[in-house]
Formats: sequence, structure tokens, C-alpha cells
Amino acid sequence: MHVADRLIAVIEDKRAPVCVGLDPVLGRMPDPICREGGPLEQFRRFTLGVLRAVAPIVPVVKFQSACYERYGSGGIAILNEAITAARNLGLMIILDGKRADIAQSAQHYAAAAFDAVAQDGHPDLITVNPYLGSDGVLPFITERGDGRSVGAFVLVRTSNPSGDAIQAPLLQSGLTVAEHVASRVAEWGKVSVGSRGYSALGAVVGATKAHEGRSLRRLMPQQIILVPGYGAQGGSAEDVRSLFHDDGLGAIVTASRSVIYAPQQKGETWDQAVARAAKTFAETIRNVVQTPTSNPTTSTTPSSNPTTTTNTPTTP
Repeated sequence: MHVADRLIAVIEDKRAPVCVGLDPVLGRMPDPICREGGPLEQFRRFTLGVLRAVAPIVPVVKFQSACYERYGSGGIAILNEAITAARNLGLMIILDGKRADIAQSAQHYAAAAFDAVAQDGHPDLITVNPYLGSDGVLPFITERGDGRSVGAFVLVRTSNPSGDAIQAPLLQSGLTVAEHVASRVAEWGKVSVGSRGYSALGAVVGATKAHEGRSLRRLMPQQIILVPGYGAQGGSAEDVRSLFHDDGLGAIVTASRSVIYAPQQKGETWDQAVARAAKTFAETIRNVVQTPTSNPTTSTTPSSNPTTTTNTPTTP
């Protein structure tokens, strides 16, 4: 099944166009976790506990690979175990690695992401940097040797303030740099489009930049947009509304710290607090997205024939 079709299916199944990001930091973990075991064991138990807490509520989780890679082979082992656990819990998986390289090196990065972990433990999608052009992006949406359809989210308009210096300047074409990148992503993504009209190549647009969302959405009608920056980074539910199509599809809002470090209420365990925060997050986004909009510029669903188009070569 095409990766974009799978993503839309799990979102519809849970009626929640949301993703919980796992960005674990040892100093912020709850006391019951910190009281037992060494640092890596605490890290492991927290990660697996968050997954169990959010799995009944959200369709997708996103692992920030840097949080695991900083602990070397032990951290990578925990990441691989967590990816397998997420798969067994029925979650779709994004690896937030922001990879970038060219030609054969990009193919190696794609193989490391999609092929090199335990059986049934592969992520479904990865984040990538577009600065090196299409040959640094397309290997990440190339069908794997075993026939799996995989996907990528390209950084288009990020939520960090210093990104403005690179992404906001106006080009002679009249587009900003971010809009130019969006147009390239839309073109590159045409090589792999699922039956629901969405490409295997999505885009990252930060919630704090959602005032630019309508122009970016128009430029990328077939892209599923991953929307970080909600909650702890200041993005609100209303901010992200313009990134969705009228039917409530086409985007996934992600929250990390505001969910995984949710403060406990009286009588709650730490993982119950995480589940409660995830449920509130999902309900908030669901309610905003499903509220009809009167704005005539809000985009419609992607125009695509209901057939899967995949022109990317298979890996050797």
C-alpha cells in the first residue's frame, strides 16, 4: 500500500490528524522513571512508556533521532527497539533525522533509515533537507527492495526564528525562498502519488509560520504537510488550520514537549498525564480542522485520479 494512502487511512481511523514527537531529555523525565536504573535504562523506559500511553489516541509518532544518537550505540539500540515497539502498537513512524546528501550517499542514508533496523521495525517516513536538490531527496521516496513504499517530509518553512534569514527572502520570480522550495517539492513529488491523491513526498511547515500557510498549501496541493511547533513552541490550533484541505486532511500537526512532559494532576501517574495531554491535543486539532471555514482561499482536496502513480526506481 502506498505510504501516503497508509498515512491517510490511519488518520481517518483515529479521527486525529496529529503526531506525538518523542524528543526525550534525561533531565526532564518524571521522578518515577529517574528513581530506577541508569541513564540509558531510564531513557528506554520513558520512551516505551510514552508509546504505550499515546498509541490508543494518535496515529503517528515522530522520533527525534538526535536525542537517541547522542548516546551512541546504546541510544541507537533504544531507538531501534522503540521503532519496533511503535510498529507493534499499530503506529506509523516518522524518523526526524533531517538527512541530506547527494546521489549514492543519499541512497546510503535512505538504506540506513529504512532497511538497517530489526524486522518490522522500519520507519515509514523521514525528514530531509532540500538544499542539495532532487538527487538528495528522491532516494528517500524510492520503493525499497522488498516492495515497501516509504516517504519523506522536506523542510520547506521551519519554525525556528533564524530560519527566516534563509527562507523568507524574496526572489526575482516573486516567490520567497520557501515558496520556491515548495514548488520544487510539488514537482519532485509527482513521481510517487497514491490513490488518495497525496504524494510520498510531503513537506514540513512550522505552526509558527502558518500565516504563510495558504500560499504554501496552494503550491503543494498533493503534499501532506507535517506541522511542528504546536504547543511548547507557540503555535496554536487556529494557526495550523490553513494548512489543511477543506475535508480536514492533508496535514499532520505534531506536538512533543507539551505532551510527553505533561504535568501530572492529582491522582495521576506520569503516563496517565501523557495520555490525557495527547487526548486533549488530538481533540483540539480535530475540532478546529472539522469546523467549516468561510475563507474563500482555503484549499480543496488534491486533484488526482484515484490510481497510484509510482515512477521511482526500486533499490538494487
